[in-house]
Amino acid sequence: MKHRLIPMAAALLLAGCASMAPPYQRPAAPVAATFPEATAAAAVGSAAARPAADTDWQQFFTDPRLKALIGLALQNNRDLRIAVLNVERVRAQYQVQRAELFPTVVLGATGLVQPQSAGGNVYTAGLNVTGYELDLFGRVRSLTDAALQQYFASEEARKAAQITLVAAVANTYLTLLADEEQLAVARKTLDSRNEGYRLLKLKFDNGALSEYDLAQAQTLVEGAKAAVALLQRQLLQDQNALVLLVGQPLPANLPPARTLQSQGLMAELPAGLPSELLERRPDVRQAEAQLQAANANIGAAKAAFFPTITLTGSIGLASPELSGLFDNRAWQFAPRITVPIFDAGANQANLEVSEANRDIAVAQYERSIQVAFREVADALAGRATYSDQLRAQQAQERAEQTRSDLAELRFRNGIASFLDVLDAQRALFQTQQATILVQAAQQQNLVTLYKVLGGGWTEPKAQ
Repeated sequence: MKHRLIPMAAALLLAGCASMAPPYQRPAAPVAATFPEATAAAAVGSAAARPAADTDWQQFFTDPRLKALIGLALQNNRDLRIAVLNVERVRAQYQVQRAELFPTVVLGATGLVQPQSAGGNVYTAGLNVTGYELDLFGRVRSLTDAALQQYFASEEARKAAQITLVAAVANTYLTLLADEEQLAVARKTLDSRNEGYRLLKLKFDNGALSEYDLAQAQTLVEGAKAAVALLQRQLLQDQNALVLLVGQPLPANLPPARTLQSQGLMAELPAGLPSELLERRPDVRQAEAQLQAANANIGAAKAAFFPTITLTGSIGLASPELSGLFDNRAWQFAPRITVPIFDAGANQANLEVSEANRDIAVAQYERSIQVAFREVADALAGRATYSDQLRAQQAQERAEQTRSDLAELRFRNGIASFLDVLDAQRALFQTQQATILVQAAQQQNLVTLYKVLGGGWTEPKAQ
C-alpha cells in the first residue's frame, strides 16, 4: 500500500514553489530629509517626550469629559465599526485564498447498482482529492501573498479610522467649548448693551441725547442679539456633530468639562524625521501593503503563461458486494496538465494590467508620504506660532478693553461722541471672540499634530 502512495506524495511535495513576483523594494520617500527650516525647532520636542505613536489617547487627553466621549465613540461610531468588520471580511478572504495552497480531502462513499449490467454492482468508500493545483510556478502562492497584504492593509485602515475618529471627536469637542465661551461673552455683552441702551433712552427722553446717538446704541444691541442667535445655532450644530461621531445621544452623566485654557494637552510631541512617518502612520503603511499586494499579483499574472498541473486522486475501498467492501483496497491517481497555447493575448493583457496596478500603487504610496509630510509640517508650523499669536491677541483684547472703558468715560464727560463708544465696543467684542477662536485653534492644532504623527490608535492600557 505504501509504495502506491509515493507518486501522489511526491507530487504534493512539489507544490508551494516560490512566487514569480518581482522582488519588492520600498520606493524612496519623495520628500525632503528634514522638515522645513521654519518648523525645525518645533519638530524636536523635549528629550524626554514620547512619540505620538507610542502615546495612548488616554494619556494625551486630560479632560475627563472628552475622554468619556472618545471612549463612547470607539464603542459606537458606525464608521469605525465598518472598518473593524472590513478587517474581518478581508481576513476571511485571505483564509479562503490560503486554503488553495493545500489539497481538499473529502470522505466519500458511493454505490452503483446495475442489476442488468454485465459489470454488476460497484461499492466504493475512501478519501478523495479533486482538482488540487500543483503550484509549480507560484500562481497560488502569489495570490495568497496578495490576499495577505490586503489583510494587512485593512488592519492599517482600521487604525487610521480610529486615529481620524479620536481627532474628530476632540476637535469637535473643542469647537463646542469655543462656541460655548463665545456665546457666554455674547450674552454678557448683550446684557451690558441692553443696560446701556436703557440708560441712554432715559437721557433721550429727557432731551439730553440725540436720536442719532440712540439709534447708534440700538445697533449695538441688535448686533449682540444677532451674535447670540448665530452662536446658539452653531452650538446646536456642534452638539449634533458630536452625537454623530459618538454614535449615540450624549449621556446626561458625563463628567464636568474643562475650559479651553485648561485642556492640558501634551504639547511636547517630538516629530522626528520625515522618514519615521513610514512606520508611524497607519495610512502610509496601508498604502505600502496595497503596493505589496499589487506586486504579488504580478507573480500570479506571470505564472499564467506556464503549464498548470492539477491532481485528482483517491485512496479507499472497492467491492462488487457491499458486504465485502472492507476486503478490497483501491487507489487512483490522475494528474492533468494544461498548457496555454493561444489566448488572443489575454495573459499578456492581464500581466500589463497587474504591472499598471503596481505602478498606480507606487504613486499612491508616494502621495501618502507627501500628504503625511505636508500635514506634519503644517501642524509644526502651528505649534511654532500659535503661542505668539495668542499672546498678541490677549494683549490686543486688554488694550481694547481699556479703550472701551476710556471711550465710555469720555462720552459721559462730554469729551467724545457716542460714535467713539460704538467703535470701541464693537472692536472689543470682536477681539474677545477672536481670542477664544485662537485659543481653540491652538488646542486643535495640538490634536492635529498628535493625529498626523500617528497618535490615537494604540490600545489603552488596563486601568
